[in-house]
Amino acid sequence: MTAPKLRLVDEARPAAGRPAISIKALTKTYRSADGDVPSLTPIDLDIRDGEFVAVVGPSGCGKSTLLKLIAGLIQPTSGGVAVDGKPVVEPPDDVGIVFQSPVLLAWRSVLRNIMMPVEVRKLDRASHLARAEALIKTAGLTGFENKYPWQLSGGMQQRAAICRALVHDPKIVLMDEPFGALDALTRERMNLQLQRIHHETKKTILLITHSIPESVFLADRVVVMTDRPGAIAAIYDVPLPRPRTLDMMGAPAFTELARQVRSHFYAQGQID
Repeated sequence: MTAPKLRLVDEARPAAGRPAISIKALTKTYRSADGDVPSLTPIDLDIRDGEFVAVVGPSGCGKSTLLKLIAGLIQPTSGGVAVDGKPVVEPPDDVGIVFQSPVLLAWRSVLRNIMMPVEVRKLDRASHLARAEALIKTAGLTGFENKYPWQLSGGMQQRAAICRALVHDPKIVLMDEPFGALDALTRERMNLQLQRIHHETKKTILLITHSIPESVFLADRVVVMTDRPGAIAAIYDVPLPRPRTLDMMGAPAFTELARQVRSHFYAQGQID
């Protein structure tokens, strides 16, 4: 496999037309009894419709804070976020979230867990039930619809959580270290599954991860953040063809890009 030229993007790339997510001069400082704790310095980033962007950085650099700001779960100190051109002041309807823990309700079946957003939003059950069934098939959970979370493996639980985030057909999916608690082999399978889901649904996905190989394998662009207070250190295009296979992780293009991303942290031993 010939290694294509890697491109380091010095600034957030303007999206063609209106971006799915637009982040402008975004900062966050947490207030505490011991004083202010800066989490994010000004962040500027546009994410295109249908794009898969991964954010990597050391622990405590503000990656999860960035996701919560985009999701409208917390408010910025300054600057702002717009989703589909609309300022985020509360959780948008067009956003689904997947956390590190699946957070499935033990007393509800897989299907009823997946259908929860439909119930909460009081959406039409019949049409969304058909969508839930299609997502279950895409995620490889056919035959487990009536099982309970405790009857599933960790990877299957996380796949159910991804289906739940997609069932109300959001334009954007935010994922905060969704595979961090999984073993290495299960994590690789989940990466393949997520790539398939992204290909079939065409959703805009923002993934927070500590794994450099995972970010390169999945993303169209990799955003590298600095230590706290978090800022964007670099943005890399990922010029690998899709669909991607696990064998590509040994290809020169893959290893070179992973090396470049890792170089931002290697000297400090901050990641992986």
